[in-house]
Amino acid sequence: MGLLEGKVAVITGAGTGMGRSTAELLAAEGAHVVLVGRRLSVVEDLAAEIKADGGTAHARAADISSKDEVDALVAWVGETLGPVDILVNNAGSASKVLNVRWISQEEWNEVMDVNLNAVYLLTQAVLPEMLSRNTGTIITVSSLAAVNPNLLGGAAYGAAKAAVRNFMTYLHNTFRNEGLRAITILPGETATPILDNRARPPKAEEREAMVQPEDVARAIHLVATLPQRTVVQELVIAPTVQRDTSGDIEISRWAGAPAKDLPRQ
Repeated sequence: MGLLEGKVAVITGAGTGMGRSTAELLAAEGAHVVLVGRRLSVVEDLAAEIKADGGTAHARAADISSKDEVDALVAWVGETLGPVDILVNNAGSASKVLNVRWISQEEWNEVMDVNLNAVYLLTQAVLPEMLSRNTGTIITVSSLAAVNPNLLGGAAYGAAKAAVRNFMTYLHNTFRNEGLRAITILPGETATPILDNRARPPKAEEREAMVQPEDVARAIHLVATLPQRTVVQELVIAPTVQRDTSGDIEISRWAGAPAKDLPRQ
């Protein structure tokens, strides 16, 4: 028997990176994992791999910034598998324009939708059942950009990750005595596909020294498998060696700037 035998776990952003590794670990512990992603084919492939390894997985495509789609997703899970025991809010998005001087409102809102609004919508959808049963775990992947925002992640990303950290603390303070475990994971620089969108994507050798997706997944596994009586409110996981990002930050400063505002050579 695994530590999560029969538990229903919904994981967003499950197709790649931290979400994929998390799904594999939780499924190996016996959880019935629901893999949520934008591209159905990607999460279907992962579901097939988990099933081939003896696990239980279901693939679902959803726009998690849409209340209607989130409510439909959680209703499907309830009708098919039973109430959600574990929600892992892992999906993340960063902007192309990193300097608040030039980021458009549309791009700002897109980052807020994925990193903050989706967490609110999913939480609101699963919370009634969790509270009625006096048990449930909500784990959200924030970022160290929440406490040390800069141009690497950008203005919108840092603001969204700080806001979602605040929201998780609100959940912890408000519902812990009703059986809810609200947990925030704060990874430092992590080698996931989101880095490809940076103004200067890190080189392969730089990524090797970063936190890896499976490292964050192990942190999520830890907090999810502890006894219900115990909660890790926050967990920071960061690279042991801090690399010099000054050059990256300077490049990021000018990403998306109008030609008239670029520094003269």
